[in-house]
Amino acid sequence: MTRFQDAAHFVRLILLLAAGVAGFFVFRAYAIPASFGQYGHYRGNALNDLRAAQVGFAGRAACESCHDDQVKKIASGVHAKIHCEACHGPQLKHATDIEPKPVLPKTPELCVPCHEAGTGKPSKTVHTVNIADHSNGMDCKSCHQPHSPKEGL
Repeated sequence: MTRFQDAAHFVRLILLLAAGVAGFFVFRAYAIPASFGQYGHYRGNALNDLRAAQVGFAGRAACESCHDDQVKKIASGVHAKIHCEACHGPQLKHATDIEPKPVLPKTPELCVPCHEAGTGKPSKTVHTVNIADHSNGMDCKSCHQPHSPKEGL
């Protein structure tokens, strides 16, 4: 009698394991795209998906057509070669329809990646500083104008 009970537990364990493996393969069939692995550990259709995505950038000319005052200000400043959408983000929706208005970037999040002193920064072409020592936690805009950073100093 004892042997039969042990065999029943063993059979249930085997059935549970088989159900788990079958469930795994069913889940895998639905969760992993068919083109996965086509190019190594990549999804083959990813490039087609990216090509089909709508481009969200309007381009500098679109910004200049409405914001000529800011264009003139930035043209004489150190940020003249930086395109508007590098800081303000993709603005195609704003350029084609004035609403919704773009969200202005927070200057600490915007300025720090380029201006924080660190290895690999082109310090001859980009003014870098140790942000913590430079600003004492103040917002960059309290001393600098983003379109013309040296103005007001």
